[in-house]
Amino acid sequence: MAGWTAKAEASGGRVGLTAHDMSDMGRLAHLAMNPRDGASREEIYLAVASLYRVQGTGLNDRERALMREILHRLTRDVEMAIRIALAERLADDAAAPHDLILLLVDDTIEVARPVILRSPLLTEKDALRLVTESGAGHQEAVAGRAHIGTAVTDALVKCGSDSVLVALARNATARISEATFRTLVERSRTLTGLQEPLVQRADLPVELANSMCAFVSDTLKRHITAHYAFPAKRVDTALSEAVEMLAQAPAGPKDPPADSAQKLIDKLAASGQLKAGFLMRVLSQGQIDLFDLAFARLLRVDLPRFRHLFYARGAGPVALACRAAGIDKSAFATVFNLSRQARREAASLARADIEEADAVFARFTRASALDELQSPRL
Repeated sequence: MAGWTAKAEASGGRVGLTAHDMSDMGRLAHLAMNPRDGASREEIYLAVASLYRVQGTGLNDRERALMREILHRLTRDVEMAIRIALAERLADDAAAPHDLILLLVDDTIEVARPVILRSPLLTEKDALRLVTESGAGHQEAVAGRAHIGTAVTDALVKCGSDSVLVALARNATARISEATFRTLVERSRTLTGLQEPLVQRADLPVELANSMCAFVSDTLKRHITAHYAFPAKRVDTALSEAVEMLAQAPAGPKDPPADSAQKLIDKLAASGQLKAGFLMRVLSQGQIDLFDLAFARLLRVDLPRFRHLFYARGAGPVALACRAAGIDKSAFATVFNLSRQARREAASLARADIEEADAVFARFTRASALDELQSPRL
């Protein structure tokens, strides 16, 4: 057709497109609805999507609306495998047009899943719309998306199915409010599939973990006892001080930390309650002095050495410290980012940082990681 040609290479899913005259977008729409010259609807779909991705910022409102309409009309006639391939290609593309991403997330869940899980362009508002307007498949994908906030997790719990709740509980990076945790714990009385992922979460409030001992299996009771249980007579004072301190507004690190923070850590350590769950709890509250003091105590290093290793040496020592303290690999990015944010420092992990952290968790046991951190060679 004069004006433009499109060719889709089915083997690799790549689209080559040349455009000589894009002044008449109506001709593009006509061809999409009435394919000829050997161009299939699949080829036109990929060509239009490719053009939209490349030229999106240069299109006017009318052209963008027309392209969305073309893709929307073609969707029902294009094989799912082709739509999934397009979704996979655009899921990690930070430069893709936002409305093209939304077109894909509104497709069937098989097409939408990679975009919902991975696209950096999907906003909290988009996620909330999917939760309230879509089915369980889309909600489950949102529940598995990294670093979703409390507004989204609250909405998921209010309208999610059983599979959505389990997916949310398994998402270690999801931010969950205490009220929503209470709802999940209560639901786990009858939905047994929720119990294990809940008690494995480092940010599950201690009192809620203890309350689950009334109805979980013996195996999970032992896990709760080892990681959460509080011998009441020994830690009553420590708990009351912890509640008071956590209620205070988060503040930046102090050097040296306040005496009250040091005393609290000493009491929790003496009562055997200084564990990874406490680290995650105070970190999520922005109590960075408590976090630093508790982490240093767990690693059996002094505070200046801990802060040097943890904040000045990159991702590797942070991963090593998490491994030594019993923090799961899935929570590493959360610990790294929140600890930097609490210190008002830039928080960003490159691919090389993630690979370095993965290598640390694969190489070291908890005991060997602790030995490495205490070694003078580090």
